[in-house]
Amino acid sequence: MNTTKKQPWPTKDAMDQVYKLKLWGSNSSEFYSGEGSHLPEIVDPYIDKVTLFLKSFETPFIVCDLGCGDFNIGKELIKHSKKYIAVDIVNDLIDYNKEKFKSENLEFQCLDIAKDDIPFGDCAIIRQVLQHLSNTEIKTILNKLSDFKYVIITEHLPEGDFEPNKDIISGQGIRLKKQSGVEITSPPFNLKVKEEKEILSIDLKNGKGKIITKLYVI
Repeated sequence: MNTTKKQPWPTKDAMDQVYKLKLWGSNSSEFYSGEGSHLPEIVDPYIDKVTLFLKSFETPFIVCDLGCGDFNIGKELIKHSKKYIAVDIVNDLIDYNKEKFKSENLEFQCLDIAKDDIPFGDCAIIRQVLQHLSNTEIKTILNKLSDFKYVIITEHLPEGDFEPNKDIISGQGIRLKKQSGVEITSPPFNLKVKEEKEILSIDLKNGKGKIITKLYVI
């Protein structure tokens, strides 16, 4: 009998399946990154807050959107940046975005941000990405953020008290079923930051937790 434990899919394969099988839902678009990237009550306040931050600087930033998804949100932020580099792990999604969204200061790259070098920029945006990844991958990504001055991270968290950073296998799911969520300054990550500020909190209906966006000065 073969007792070898089956290894989980690499993250890239898992994310390919998410879009191929439309595990986050669907709309008229070929690719759909889920309600969290499309519901106005979630998207509009986020765009407002990030736009306000980006416009507060006299010199526009180079922004790196690490996990840009179907770019429904990123497309609203391009005009507030010197250069906008949008990254995702799914090659077909990036090819689709390249055809659909065009701007002189916009660049798409297909990268695995846990394995590959990430582009240089002033501000990194990581929106509901880490919540899908294992702790090992999150650690690797956080180690790459030291070159950014600012990092804006959005995570889906449980209501009330919870134990942060319970480990999962990377994929479409998140830690919410374990009554957990990602907090990058808590163990085992313990990311050292100069400043941490919550800039947006959105309570979801039916006890589905909340979506928190924090600004970090690295």
